[in-house]
Amino acid sequence: MKTNQPPRPLSIMIVDDTPDNLKLLEEMLRGRGYFVRAFPRGRLALAAAANEPPDLIMLDINMPEMTGYETCERLKTDPRLSSIPVIFISALNETLDKVKAFQCGGVDYVTKPFQLEEVQARVTTHLRLRQLQVELEMHNAHLEETVRLRTRELADAKGRLAILDKAKSDFLTLISHELRTPLNGLFGLTDLVFMGCETNPEISEFKAPFEESKLRLLTILDDAMLLCQIEVEGTRFAPRPVSLPPVLEAATAKAGEFAGSRKVSLEIAPDCVGVVSGHDGLLTKALQSLLETAVKFSKSGGTVRMFANPTPTGVGLAIEATGRVIPLQALPRFFDVLAIGESITPGGDLGLGPPVADRILSLFGGSVTVANREPAGIRFQIELKRPGLQEAMEP
Repeated sequence: MKTNQPPRPLSIMIVDDTPDNLKLLEEMLRGRGYFVRAFPRGRLALAAAANEPPDLIMLDINMPEMTGYETCERLKTDPRLSSIPVIFISALNETLDKVKAFQCGGVDYVTKPFQLEEVQARVTTHLRLRQLQVELEMHNAHLEETVRLRTRELADAKGRLAILDKAKSDFLTLISHELRTPLNGLFGLTDLVFMGCETNPEISEFKAPFEESKLRLLTILDDAMLLCQIEVEGTRFAPRPVSLPPVLEAATAKAGEFAGSRKVSLEIAPDCVGVVSGHDGLLTKALQSLLETAVKFSKSGGTVRMFANPTPTGVGLAIEATGRVIPLQALPRFFDVLAIGESITPGGDLGLGPPVADRILSLFGGSVTVANREPAGIRFQIELKRPGLQEAMEP
């Protein structure tokens, strides 16, 4: 059974070759509740301190065999004893004596004859400081141990995440490859069937839906692989200066076929564009995905418009579509991977286009947000960063 033990009394060691001084200080300090040990020689005190370190030492300066200065210097060379506070006691009152006492490691100095109130005040002060020092050392040791354990936990977690990321990347790569192989065979056979049945209207009418589904399936595979590469190997896509006009032109051309199939026009008016930070292929992919998403929110015969304007840090692009809005419950998770599984447009679900665009832009310090607008429609606001000095200097 555990019992509450009373706290150990603070220990004080007195070293003085004058018996009267030893007796006076010993009685006074014991009367205050301290555990006191008295020694007439420095050598004896050192041996006792090494065996059982005290909380404070009161040390006379003028002693035979070994002076108080020498005793203090010996104490300070022992790592276990060096932090014990030493108060010098002496009849000497010269400034040089006091300076030497502090130089060899003393924390305070009292002169004979003793003023008991003064001695008590100095002892109390330095014992309290010693206690605070010990508590601080224990706290620091605890913090260091906590930091060490936390660092090890984080290192272990990082290692596990690296393994999981690699496993995810390898898995997606394998799935992509293994799916493409049979799909290519399936698509090839289906194309042959359509070619052989060109004169059969009942079969030919299924070709357009088949081509759309084929394109969608291949796009999902490509987007999933790209998302995985960005999240696992993002550092491989080092940003570089990219001229924005060719990127806009390429993105518009790639999104144009999809827009045409929905009878939606693309109108690009990049009034002020220039050089931004990124990767031309990835930025093209991001803008294409956002343009195609905007097409899905447009009605047949509508127009998706893109505007550009300079910002303090780069270029801002706005993509606007008129026709339909995003349900309010879907707005906060619009760019989350697979967060919107249901169809929120007549043209079907959004796939991975929005999260792909968001990850690409974030990779290069940019961003994209979406909002509903009036008349009914949506607006993407895109921010692209201008190249940093180091990027601009790289070939």
